[in-house]
Amino acid sequence: MTSEHAGPRALRKLVEAVLSISADLDLQAVLQRIIDAATDLVDARYGALGLLDETRTGLVQFVTTGLDDETYRAIGDLPRGHGILGLLILEPKPLRLPDLREHPDSYGFPPHHPPMRSFLGVPIVVRQEVFGNLYLTDKQGAEAFSDIDEELTVALAGAAAVAIENARLHARLSELVVLEDRERIAKDLHDTVIQRLFATGLSLQGTARLAATPEVATRIQDAVEDLDITVKHIRTVIFGLERAAARGTGLRDRVITLTREARGALGFLPDVTFEGAVDTLIDEEVARELLATLREALSNVARHAAATKVEVSVVAGKDVVLRVRDDGRGLAADGAGGGLGLRNMATRAEQLDGRFTARAEDSGGTLVEWAVPAS
Repeated sequence: MTSEHAGPRALRKLVEAVLSISADLDLQAVLQRIIDAATDLVDARYGALGLLDETRTGLVQFVTTGLDDETYRAIGDLPRGHGILGLLILEPKPLRLPDLREHPDSYGFPPHHPPMRSFLGVPIVVRQEVFGNLYLTDKQGAEAFSDIDEELTVALAGAAAVAIENARLHARLSELVVLEDRERIAKDLHDTVIQRLFATGLSLQGTARLAATPEVATRIQDAVEDLDITVKHIRTVIFGLERAAARGTGLRDRVITLTREARGALGFLPDVTFEGAVDTLIDEEVARELLATLREALSNVARHAAATKVEVSVVAGKDVVLRVRDDGRGLAADGAGGGLGLRNMATRAEQLDGRFTARAEDSGGTLVEWAVPAS
């Protein structure tokens, strides 16, 4: 692209957009910056960045701009890649339409969706692989997007690919630092904490023999037993740390990463707790379905709940249990507000001979529980 195609103002806006999307290393923040910048660059009223799933056949996440919170929640389930949006998935190349409603593949709009006409779609390619698509609608000040708008958006998509890759590499570097910290913490726990607890227990056992009354001796013995239990718990933690460090990124890390990614849509970071040997007892098939269910649950909260707090817990035992609790408006009596997302979560549980429930809490909010056999 040269100045013969776009004027100085357009080129200046492109440079500003590139600088904007390069100013953050958090992936979710980068994605939001990209769609905000693209929308501003070509004067679009609405914009969305759709992320492709692992099969590259549908959309797994939708980052939007231009919609107010009330409209966003009213729309309900976000697109999965049908109709016009699916065209870019099937054939990843720029697409411009003066009126997307007149295209033969138009899928229509769900209730409460604002009307849209002009359309510009551009794929984002990271390392020769389509990462997602930019969808821009309703060119302001003109009937349709121009060839210059397309050139500018293609150029921005190239810079977006670099920013996304940088964010990914930064996340991976952070994971490696965490793994190094795990090894160090495991060593410190073994070499220092356990040895001191063991020595304290021996000292207390010696003191118990000198106790003047049976009551004091019993209390000391109880303290020794408590220390012994503590040592066993710490050894379990050490085992988990060492196994996770040896295996690389485990389910714990992937759950934490996913909740961090949801922070942009939720407006806050969910609280996460784990119980049991999550990284060793849960096999990859169950882990994959658990993560997909968690992603769906957090997306539902972001779209429907208007929550200010979310608690996520993962339990590994005889059953693998995922619980997602929010303090939002609660699930309607007819189940509205979950739609396809709830059905997807239930299906994932059933396919693994498990169970799924979603219910309104007496104290307000919603509790989603997904449980499947551990083996």
